[in-house]
Amino acid sequence: MTPVTTHTTCPYCGVGCGVEVKSQDLDVAPVAGLQAHPANFGRLCVKGSALHETTDHTDRLLHPTLNGKKTTWDKAIGLVADKMRQVISTHGPDAVAFYGSGQLLTEDYYVANKLMKGFVGSANMDTNSRLCMASAVAAYKRALGSDTVPGSYQDLEEADLMVMVGSNAAWAHPILFQRITAAKKANPDMKVVVIDPRFTATCDIADLHLPVRPGSDTTLFNALLTYMHDQNCLDNDFIAEHCEGITDALDAARAAAEDFADLEQKTGVDASELETFFSWFRDTEKTVTFYSQGVNQSVDGTDKANAIINLHLATGRIGKPGACPFSITGQPNAMGGREVGGLANQLAAHMDFAAEDRERIKRFWNAPSVAEKPGYKAVDLFNAVKDGKIKFLWIMSTNPLVSMPDADAVKEALGQCELVVVSDCMANTDTTAAAHVLLPAASWGEKNGTVTNSERRISRQRGFLPPPGDARPDWWIITQVARHMGFEDAFPYEHPSEIFDEHARLSAFENNGRRDFDLSGLTGMTREQYDALAPVQWPVNDTYPEGRARFFDDGRFYTPSGKARFVPINAQLPEQDDATLIMNTGRVRDHWHTMTRTAKSSRLARHIAEPYADFHIRDASQRGIRDGALVELHNDRGQIIVRAKVSDDKRQRPGEVFVPMHWTSRYASSARMGVLINQDNDPVSGQPALKISRVEARPFDVEWQGFVLSRTDLGPLDADYWAYNLTDTGHMYEVAHRDSPEAFLQKIEQSEGEGSWLRFSDEANHHYRLARVVDGRLDLVVFIHRDYDFGTRQWLIDRFGDEELDRNDRRALLAGRAPGAQVDKGAIICSCFQVGENAIKEAIAQGADTAEALGKALLCGTNCGSCIPELKTIIQKSSVEFTDAAKAG
Repeated sequence: MTPVTTHTTCPYCGVGCGVEVKSQDLDVAPVAGLQAHPANFGRLCVKGSALHETTDHTDRLLHPTLNGKKTTWDKAIGLVADKMRQVISTHGPDAVAFYGSGQLLTEDYYVANKLMKGFVGSANMDTNSRLCMASAVAAYKRALGSDTVPGSYQDLEEADLMVMVGSNAAWAHPILFQRITAAKKANPDMKVVVIDPRFTATCDIADLHLPVRPGSDTTLFNALLTYMHDQNCLDNDFIAEHCEGITDALDAARAAAEDFADLEQKTGVDASELETFFSWFRDTEKTVTFYSQGVNQSVDGTDKANAIINLHLATGRIGKPGACPFSITGQPNAMGGREVGGLANQLAAHMDFAAEDRERIKRFWNAPSVAEKPGYKAVDLFNAVKDGKIKFLWIMSTNPLVSMPDADAVKEALGQCELVVVSDCMANTDTTAAAHVLLPAASWGEKNGTVTNSERRISRQRGFLPPPGDARPDWWIITQVARHMGFEDAFPYEHPSEIFDEHARLSAFENNGRRDFDLSGLTGMTREQYDALAPVQWPVNDTYPEGRARFFDDGRFYTPSGKARFVPINAQLPEQDDATLIMNTGRVRDHWHTMTRTAKSSRLARHIAEPYADFHIRDASQRGIRDGALVELHNDRGQIIVRAKVSDDKRQRPGEVFVPMHWTSRYASSARMGVLINQDNDPVSGQPALKISRVEARPFDVEWQGFVLSRTDLGPLDADYWAYNLTDTGHMYEVAHRDSPEAFLQKIEQSEGEGSWLRFSDEANHHYRLARVVDGRLDLVVFIHRDYDFGTRQWLIDRFGDEELDRNDRRALLAGRAPGAQVDKGAIICSCFQVGENAIKEAIAQGADTAEALGKALLCGTNCGSCIPELKTIIQKSSVEFTDAAKAG
């Protein structure tokens, strides 16, 4: 049988890369980037390149369940629908809430939003996109009159100045980072400025890094606006013809800083570097400001974004090639959710709660009770659940018990709700564990619909695998519930093409150019045309039949006056508190959100295998924290235990600590960083301030540490600290504990599996080595010591692939070291080709002293390019080491 080729879209970040998949029955070949897709032109990051490794059914939710017991779809749908009707009848529609996700396809989102806001009659549908880009939305609407991303990815390549703010694009949006890197190489005059408290991988291409004090971004941009005005560098003609409110904005901006010395004191950045940045901005017409979660996830995220937009309006740098304020979304379909009104303060098709919008939607949907006012935003929504105001909660395709601030309070809230429904593809998450009803949803590779990326480009996501068990598409699940509630006529859908057509028709309904979002050119498509839909940027209409790359090139905005609005921004600096640390959070290179997909790929775990906290050496020394040791971060809300990384370079500012967002109760004993984050949020957008939480840190002293390798998944271990990863041949745990190891070892020995045991023990030093052999094959290994560097585990991992454990290997297990000479790769730097740090250092020593030379020697950096910044860092450090060694010699 000939393999089937499917063109689809990556389910990870907001770049929206095209993917080519070849599959035969259930077998999926290694995926490739889709050469024809305008987002990535054939390139994929390491996560996208590993997608074929994540399509197995491990941990999948396969059947509807009620209170942990398998049930039928008919019974589950009946229960959900009946409970919603009962709650509406008894408590009113506002006692019902949905919580969605940027992982939903647009068609899923549309049906959920229609049911909630048109037929339940409440706007209590919010989404984890509230945590991602709500402040960017609010800022665009305040300034431009609509939630309109002005530019295109082409602008990233046409810019002469790229200002990257609050974005570690090298890890979070790798393909866009590679496009910018290539553009800079092609245009040596292009300047890149990175504004970020941390020295991240993105700084690899920076001509200037401004390590601003957290929360001082708005002060910086206000000061830059004042500078541009004082330098007579505003576009006065553009302002006069197309904008309003400049005087008030300038008056507010002038209060930010008196001069560069004052600005240095407020931002923590050297005055000379600030002057350099300001002069580059002054002298460069083609400027793109590329901003992401470091801007959005703060108490003044909307103001930060508006301060950026103010600069672009004041200089006329909008709607032009290579010039725009560009918000980059975090999730694959956060933009699609915005299109259908997935946020609690929106209605569908970029309409709001104005009377005429509500009436228009009511007529189009023939809806009985369109919501009259905005609903609860994410933080308030879960607080309303906790307070008993919401009796029914349906969570779709997300894991808020990990991602939400004050996550333990969210867990407590769900425990008090009358009915919690979770529809998800995964069975084993923190959130599914708190649900009464679980509904099995289709996953990537099984879904059929559309997504919209950060540049407004709609792409098809096409299925190439059958959903396992009883799993069904989200739109189907929601449609069945709506029908059971008595809304059959309004939810007739049998295929996602029908939903997309309705979505497109609503966007065009009584539009006539008044709203930015218009898909009138995509209405009336046949199923075959929908299946063949090529990527296209909205709007798609008579004026732009092939889509529109840039908005506002005509100077027309979507405000009542048709002019863009300057927003006066009063910059407020966070209070200083030298007694505690500021915790920042974000992504690592090879994992995605709560790891339900990426943790299925063993190679993605090798780059960073454990949850960690990044400290500056000054802060670590003050607290007695050692590099590589365990550390407890804590505050009044909770505590987590992670591995400490300590550096004396510019990676981490003193007084601050960085903790990744990914690890959950499935993958670590105590690493849900959301438990430490407070509920502070932006008063305009409702977006939580995930980047600034006050914590303290102290060593987490243990009696012993070690690791467990197993052929089977052992689940959570009975130890104070453990971190789980998949390997090529089984499962691995890093483990540590504060008490003696005997009880732990006893439970391990009692784990399922018959076989013979090999044992070595030195009780005085808590030094143990155990191995279970079943039918001649290695089945389980435990190494424990009080304080010991176990070195590489790869020789042991490889033994799980052997058909029989020979005598030499048995001796090696008891000796605790590999037989003969072993190659230790060191930390994996290139996940695509599994190239370790030791091999890289050896190649450098032999003369491969550039990233390009290392690529030729080892292939590292030649696929997705995500590891290139780290390769350059190793080259630089190796050069210093060689120089120091030469001097010593």
